[in-house]
Amino acid sequence: MTAHVDVMELISRLKANEEPFALATVVRTVSVTAAKAGAKAIIRPDGRIEAGWIGGGCARGAALKAAREALADGRPRLISIQPGDLLAEHGVRPGEEREGVRFARNMCPSQGTMDIFIEPVLPPPALVVFGASPVALALVEQARLLGFHVALAAPFADLTAMPEADRLFDGFAVEPPHASQRFVVVSTQGKGDEAALKAALGFEADYRAFVGSRRKMAALRAQLAEEGVSEALLDTVKAPAGLDLGAITPEEIALSILAEMTRHRRSAQRLAAEASKP
Repeated sequence: MTAHVDVMELISRLKANEEPFALATVVRTVSVTAAKAGAKAIIRPDGRIEAGWIGGGCARGAALKAAREALADGRPRLISIQPGDLLAEHGVRPGEEREGVRFARNMCPSQGTMDIFIEPVLPPPALVVFGASPVALALVEQARLLGFHVALAAPFADLTAMPEADRLFDGFAVEPPHASQRFVVVSTQGKGDEAALKAALGFEADYRAFVGSRRKMAALRAQLAEEGVSEALLDTVKAPAGLDLGAITPEEIALSILAEMTRHRRSAQRLAAEASKP
């Protein structure tokens, strides 16, 4: 722990760098406790308390466990650390959760009560869209409303107007996003399909999709396989992109793709949360 670091200054820096962390805030204390209401600490995904202080070992274990789980599933936690006799009086066991509050036992001699709110602060998921098609442009517009950091890669000559993306690349050469969750959609629709798909396979992603028919994707797959792209990598491309909602318009197709991305994103968070539990 580096207590000399200003907590609020570090929060600003971590947010600017799009680095994940959890903010632990003591919201209530009863009787004798080492930390008082308002005390804060920044907890990193590896369990380090990087700045601030919320008390000693009495609170640390429960707070770190809650922080790891919150960073895994993106949901805040409220934990109440109480002496054993008080938990028994309330009829709750350590580790039990009631009405959104998780209870933990205070093993320290002070026997005080401390309530700590754990707030995960996660960088936005990144979406890279390849192409200047109507579906690509609809994706950019809708994804930003859902909190994605959106990059559009397309020849500027193919754009009638510059969309409001977070990043724009002239052509298909892109700088891979730094976000922990990466989504990639190729929606070139006949204009540079192969080049765009090859670029989309050039960096790690949690989700890749191609807007086009299965026949079109099969032809592209054969071409890229001949060029040496591995079958395993080609298997990561979902085609056609999106859930089967019966979508027809570009906006509806974009919605179906975002629905599939959301399902993938949240299911991954649930799995991570389960994995973080002892």
